[in-house]
Amino acid sequence: MTSPSHLPPQPLPGGVTVRRDAGIYGYERALRRAGLEPVAGVDEAGRGACAGPLVAGAVVLPPGKAGIVPGLADSKLLTEAARERVYAQVVRRAVAWSVVVIDNEECDRLGMHVANVEALRRAVARLSTRPAYVLTDGFPVDGLGVPGLAVWKGDRVAACIAAASVIAKVTRDRLMVGMHDDWPAYDFATHKGYITAEHEAALAEHGPSPVHRMRFVNVRRAAGLEPMPALGLEAATSVGEDQPAPGGDTVEEDA
Repeated sequence: MTSPSHLPPQPLPGGVTVRRDAGIYGYERALRRAGLEPVAGVDEAGRGACAGPLVAGAVVLPPGKAGIVPGLADSKLLTEAARERVYAQVVRRAVAWSVVVIDNEECDRLGMHVANVEALRRAVARLSTRPAYVLTDGFPVDGLGVPGLAVWKGDRVAACIAAASVIAKVTRDRLMVGMHDDWPAYDFATHKGYITAEHEAALAEHGPSPVHRMRFVNVRRAAGLEPMPALGLEAATSVGEDQPAPGGDTVEEDA
């Protein structure tokens, strides 16, 4: 895997570039030098899960030492305890932050890609401080109302995106633990709605719960539903993975 220090530099407005060794705060510093601040980062959690909500977070960190968050990193690289500590620091230090929850029924209605983009837009729109520039993780998001840049591996190389990923991940994990109390047979507290062998076994034994996403191929199979190729069925990912399946996150089933 390519390490963050060796990621290719990406162009910013005004010809500003980010040095390879600039560290996780390099993008914000470069944008401020270009006169673009405040800078917001936005990211989501739960895109690849087949149960529970999709959650998006947006964060604006202050400049200087006040915006240096101890332990900040991509939420997927942190332990649960470390994420909670970083979450508390982000909430305390942020100029503004927001979180948006899109439930499984809306995910089914919109499809995961549309739901994902909508969640990111809503998170930016709910910030109490309007950003001048937005950094997104991996792919561009239109309709934000301000210019932005999609940063490859953004949650590993841009502090505001990493902070947003922690806000989204911690919020979603807490929600999934609450859902475990309502539907303990599925063990949501452990896998958070992602696919594990135990989750698949629970689906096979009990069928889908009210919080499973009915667009997902494995959920429809467990419910005994017929393939619906016009629907655009989704492929779930294993626990901890929030990356699209090969060729995109939508999997069409043959009739």
